[in-house]
Amino acid sequence: MTTTTLAVLVPLLPFLGALAGLLLGRTAPGFTRPLAVLPTLASLALAATVAARQGGGAPVDAATELTPTGSVPIELALHIDGFAALTALVVATVATCVQIYSTGYLRDDPRYPSYAALVSLFTSAMLLVVYTGDLMVLLVGWEVMGICSYFLVGHYWETPEARAASLKAFLVTKLGDVPFLIGLFALAADAGSFRLTRILGAVAHGGIDHPTLISLLLLAGVAGKSAQFPLHTWLPDAMAGPTPVSALIHAATMVAAGVYFVARLLPLFEASQAAMTVLAVMAAVTMTGSALAALAQDDIKRVLAYSTIGQLGYMTGALAVADRGAAVFHLLSHGAFKALLFLAAGVIIHAAGTNSLAAMSRMSRLRDRVPDAYWTMTVALLALAAIPPFSGFFSKEAVLGVAEHVVTGHTEHAPAAAGWIVLLAGLITALLTAAYATRLWLLAFRGSGPEAPDHGREPLTMTTVLWVLAVPSLAFGGFAFRVLPDWFDGHDLTPTLTTSVLGTGVALVGGIVTYATWRHTTAHAARVPLGAVAAHPEADAGQVEAEAIASHEPAYGDVAYAADPSDPGRLLLGRLHRHAAVGFHLDAVYSALFVRPVRAGASLVRFLDREVVDTYVRGAGALPRWLGAAVRRAQTGNLQTYVSALLAGTVVLAVAAVLVATGA
Repeated sequence: MTTTTLAVLVPLLPFLGALAGLLLGRTAPGFTRPLAVLPTLASLALAATVAARQGGGAPVDAATELTPTGSVPIELALHIDGFAALTALVVATVATCVQIYSTGYLRDDPRYPSYAALVSLFTSAMLLVVYTGDLMVLLVGWEVMGICSYFLVGHYWETPEARAASLKAFLVTKLGDVPFLIGLFALAADAGSFRLTRILGAVAHGGIDHPTLISLLLLAGVAGKSAQFPLHTWLPDAMAGPTPVSALIHAATMVAAGVYFVARLLPLFEASQAAMTVLAVMAAVTMTGSALAALAQDDIKRVLAYSTIGQLGYMTGALAVADRGAAVFHLLSHGAFKALLFLAAGVIIHAAGTNSLAAMSRMSRLRDRVPDAYWTMTVALLALAAIPPFSGFFSKEAVLGVAEHVVTGHTEHAPAAAGWIVLLAGLITALLTAAYATRLWLLAFRGSGPEAPDHGREPLTMTTVLWVLAVPSLAFGGFAFRVLPDWFDGHDLTPTLTTSVLGTGVALVGGIVTYATWRHTTAHAARVPLGAVAAHPEADAGQVEAEAIASHEPAYGDVAYAADPSDPGRLLLGRLHRHAAVGFHLDAVYSALFVRPVRAGASLVRFLDREVVDTYVRGAGALPRWLGAAVRRAQTGNLQTYVSALLAGTVVLAVAAVLVATGA
């Protein structure tokens, strides 16, 4: 087969698997798991073949016009360069791991067939975004992911938390998609095409008349999809969905789409210094704010959610200093260790049996209970904290290195202000990231919560996936920074001495201070009884999670402060802890500025409709109704009455005729 044919099959196979799963899930349940795993696994094999054939060389381009539009054409186009080939490989790898993991995690879930089909459709949509060379086709995959996230986040729809989280994720991302769509149309109008190569050609020749306006409109959609400030608030609440869904959304789909989109169109954003500065500020605020919020969370999945927001901030920061190679390098590295973190968290949820889903304050020394999760999560947390030689060190240092190059004037593709903003925010975030990663490790595996019942060994499909993902989390970065420049733009990704020393130094400081604080609080704090937890030895991990959400301890969107006074986050943040735990009240601000006024306006419209409009409608109908009632009363059915009325009418007519004649 040609490379083009193989590339078409990569997103097509998961789509066909999703279609077959939806059709056969209930009538032939024995086919559900093969239909979930095999198409995605085949897509992974084909993506690897496409990447091997592309080899970081010339892009693979192919296109056919979809349908005549009469104006700007829409084409089924492929544009596979090194960025696309490697990103698709990571997407397919993580999706395959999630599908295999889910066969054990949700083995007794009655809605597993629809869940597996939606995961396949989600994967297909992201692969379409990665491979397509036409922005309108990209928009299709972009929006399909939004629909899939709505259903998957709301998988446990019996609980109000899951329903609210799914609706919030859908609406917040759609809020960004409206200006995003306008920006796409404006871009196509200037370039005369939705085709990626033609748009980049127009940018290179100065054919885009409004680069700043278009870039800012597109950034609104990117902020929503990739959970960047100020449209990031949906992602922590989206943890109400099953844990494998969280792994897929955070590591390979949905949130990675916005970063990948900007990387594809980076020359457009480089054409506007204002847009690059806005991107840098957005990245800096996102990085530091999310890291502070992660340090205050009690739920392990919400810690990881805020962590994802911060790591995406690193990627957008790299784009703000005009280096998409560093951004995609961190995207690939982050995909491996963040998927591992979430899937290991799923094992911990089952083992801990917590009533509050994954409250770290209620965990008790899980190291011996879940050794697979312990060792693999330790690897992933070290990668997250960017400790050498783990993969996160090399990819994060690539981001800090390019920011340093901008600051020192070695590149003119980005404003110096953007370089300073990204560099300083990146170093502060490195300190905070190591702090919350250390805190998570201590509270989850060395915590002093009540002892949960032993649920036995986890299914082999779950633990095997953890070890598979541990390999790239440990070893990917060590060789990738040497190989990836040939696949990307040729920019050097080797860690620089200055940022390596600074980044590793502040990370070590963050980890050591957090550990020392934990030792201090553990030694002096009184233990707080946390109550018993539910025992369900026969339940699978998905059931435990569903029951945990239904228990409302804590409800998603509410605040749950750690009940364990040995939590080092409380001491490190001090008075800031309470504000960081609720995401610095951004949801409350949005509620005051947007939700309440909209509800008040809706109430006013309802009042006007019922009390004003309906009054006129009722009045217009009242007169005919009264006339009808009068006529109805005249129809008595008495013959004598009818004759009398006839005679009376005859007399009246006669008198009237006489009067008329006399007057004439």
